[in-house]
Amino acid sequence: MLRGLYTAAAGMVTQQRRHDTVTQNIANLNTPGYKQVDSVAHSFPEMMVSLVGDKESPASRKIGKLTTGVFAEESLSSYRQGDLRETGNNTDFSLISSLDLVDPDTGKAMAFDASGKYVNANGEVTYRPGAFFSIMDNKDNVRYTRDGSFTVNSAGELRTSQGYRVLDSAGNPIVLNGSVDTLTVDSKGKLFEDGLPLNIAMGIKVVNRPQELVREGNGVFRAENENIADIRDLQVTDAAELRQGYLESSTVDPTQAMVDMLAAQRAYESNQKIIQYYDKTLDRAVNEVGKV
Repeated sequence: MLRGLYTAAAGMVTQQRRHDTVTQNIANLNTPGYKQVDSVAHSFPEMMVSLVGDKESPASRKIGKLTTGVFAEESLSSYRQGDLRETGNNTDFSLISSLDLVDPDTGKAMAFDASGKYVNANGEVTYRPGAFFSIMDNKDNVRYTRDGSFTVNSAGELRTSQGYRVLDSAGNPIVLNGSVDTLTVDSKGKLFEDGLPLNIAMGIKVVNRPQELVREGNGVFRAENENIADIRDLQVTDAAELRQGYLESSTVDPTQAMVDMLAAQRAYESNQKIIQYYDKTLDRAVNEVGKV
């Protein structure tokens, strides 16, 4: 009986985390470059139950399998391309990328699905590479973002909406000396002022294994190990480009988010009812049956 309590409690915790993930997505519906997060639940390993101490069959006798509930295993970001929204602001930028990878087993380009995943014949999952702006936080750590809503401060530094410095291709903060009104950036990130090149290019990085990035909040990611994440500079031949005067919209689907939130709420309530049922049963066993 107590095992049922633990199973229902595990279900409540899982649905609570699922609900938190969905509400986080809804809160970032209008955040530029935000990537939807999906909660992944996994069942605990099944246990084999055996009967012991039976006088008729002294040796242990197998009864069957017993499931022990679910747990929220992880939250995965979906790095699919978001829609572009024109702002007309010279310091708003968006990245469009459709990078491909070659399957080493077949020698052919991987056919990524709409969510940016490719599953081979062995069930191994590969995510589509993504292009990111490289930025530097207030402790001089390199970070990555898809949010291109930049501003220029009084010192001419190009900054993100969180105040982080935007880096160029050499890893240095970008500092503008002229007017923002005359700033133009081409599709590969090269900066121009009054039509003249500044010999500066925005630091656009390609992350071949985006699932290795760790979300820090506010659309900012970090790489625990850049070699494992396989991060490199954007090449001219890469299927990625930059658009000035546009922002990438959030990839959150509001309709699906509402459905997921209601489903999590109903599942949470169901587990709650089971716990209440067990509580009443235990109450009767202790206070009524025990008196007999």
